[in-house]
Amino acid sequence: MITVHVNAPDGIRVPGLQIDRALRATLRREGVSRAELSVTFVSDAKIAELHGRYLGRPGVTDVLAFALHQDGEDPLGDVYVGHAQALRQAAEAGAEADEELLKLAVHGTLHVLGYDHPDGPERVRCEMYRVQEAVLRGLAAELDKPSPAAAPVGEVA
Repeated sequence: MITVHVNAPDGIRVPGLQIDRALRATLRREGVSRAELSVTFVSDAKIAELHGRYLGRPGVTDVLAFALHQDGEDPLGDVYVGHAQALRQAAEAGAEADEELLKLAVHGTLHVLGYDHPDGPERVRCEMYRVQEAVLRGLAAELDKPSPAAAPVGEVA
């Protein structure tokens, strides 16, 4: 069984159902059928505190991930997304805010699963980035499919 928890404090709007689907799609793609993940959206102050405390780096970051399982155990992990930072990054990239939030949740999930990436421009050529983008493309294609419930009467979606 896969369990996903999406947490956002009052005042922070996130696409919870899409994030749940994204994390489940990431896990399925990696052949994981049993896992427990949480993704929590936090303020700049909170992500900066976590960044400093656990990575020893000052300042705001976009995503932090903590794998809480041992080798050979079902994946268990916590992902923290800096909500305001994600919105800034989306605006800078000309992307939709929800797309950036999904990307960071998938990115953190891949870290929980053991993926890593180099810093700098070569990161877009690494395996983690390729997997992340494949998951996001699959989700985008899935979301573009019309729902049978949304089809006008007399039409089949």
